[in-house]
Amino acid sequence: MTERIDGNTLDGVSATTLWTLRNRAEEALREDAVLEDPWAIALYKSIDYDYEKFGKASQSHPLRALAVDNAIRDYLTTHPRATIVNLGEGLQTGFWRIDNPDLAWVSVDLPPVIEARRKLLPREAQVTEYAMSATDRRWMDGVSEGDGVFITAEGLFMYLEPDEVWSLLTDMSERFPGGRIIFDSIPQWLSNKSISGLDTTDRYRMPPMPFSLTVSAIAKIPDRIPSISAVHDVVLPRGRGLWGNPLLWFVGDLPVLRNHRPSLTLAEFA
Repeated sequence: MTERIDGNTLDGVSATTLWTLRNRAEEALREDAVLEDPWAIALYKSIDYDYEKFGKASQSHPLRALAVDNAIRDYLTTHPRATIVNLGEGLQTGFWRIDNPDLAWVSVDLPPVIEARRKLLPREAQVTEYAMSATDRRWMDGVSEGDGVFITAEGLFMYLEPDEVWSLLTDMSERFPGGRIIFDSIPQWLSNKSISGLDTTDRYRMPPMPFSLTVSAIAKIPDRIPSISAVHDVVLPRGRGLWGNPLLWFVGDLPVLRNHRPSLTLAEFA
């Protein structure tokens, strides 16, 4: 990769993709990495940016990416020619990690992010890009439904207004029956903290995150949206250290704490 870009061209919510990129790349650079992601490393080294302002690197984003990869691969076992739609894809590099010649890949994000992807990532015949908000339903018209649809929304919904999320979930589940979506959520206390001002360091304040969901509320989604037939609380793959300690997952699932932790959800469309 020879071209370089200034990461400061991405701001607001779009800049959070540099945070998740940094965490995936730093993980992939380790000899004991839990995630192999050579394109994340290449992007990381090609974007001039003050990554340290995000704070210490974490395994959370690499493990989330690995969980999403696993969910996509599972869907591909029964829908080998499915279309994978990535809402708010940012600088994710799942297409190259999945490495499947039969699927179609759709990338949806705001124009500055799509421009960065076009400058830094290879052009692939299987990939269709839409430079627009995930809430702009026009991307749906370009998705082939016949072979199955799997949608990812990593690090997206929490930055939208609640009405936008519920409306989008309803429209997607009605438009793509038999499909699935995987998305992550934050608890109410973290949403409140972000709205009042949440600093990861003295140089970075996270954008407000107005949308939150507890694990208990997620379990009731099929009651609210009948076109969603089932939801599953996805456990992240084991990492190193604390991230690999079974006690962490046990404690996080205790009734008193379950609704106070972030979550990753897989929803099935009826």
